[in-house]
Order: sequence, then structure tokens, then C-alpha cells
Amino acid sequence: MRVAVSNAKGRLTELIRRAEAGEEVVLMRRGQAVVRLVPVDASIAPAARRKLLDAVRASGTAKALSGENAARSRTSFMARTACLGD
Repeated sequence: MRVAVSNAKGRLTELIRRAEAGEEVVLMRRGQAVVRLVPVDASIAPAARRKLLDAVRASGTAKALSGENAARSRTSFMARTACLGD
């Protein structure tokens, strides 16, 4: 739905309700779209958030490679490149 800003002033409550229901509401000024009204996403329930974070952590743990840690790898790299500079 496209509505001129001047017409939207008196219909704001109605336009907000339509946007909350999922309808796209675009406010126009001189024939140009200037604002889109969209609903704010509901926040995730704490239990669902925890489940999602646990799944992400498990996925990261499964993908982690074994081997040298980052500090040791960096030290080895720096030692090898120092030898090349001589």
C-alpha cells in the first residue's frame, strides 16, 4: 500500500496496524517512496535463544581443527619468515 505523507498523518494508527499484520506500507512524498513501515521482529524466547547458541557452539566445536594453537603457529611463522629475510 502506498500512501502520501500528507494523507498518512490522519491514518497513522490504521497504517501501523496494517504493517503489523504484514502488509507493506510505503509513505510517498511527491511521488517518491520515502519511508517503509515494517513491524519490529519479536525477540526470541530465552529457551529458544539458549538452544540456538548451544547448537552454534556445538557446530563450532565440531569444525575446530586439532593442532598447533594460534600463538605457536604465529611464532613458527615469524621464525620461518625471519630466516628468509637474511
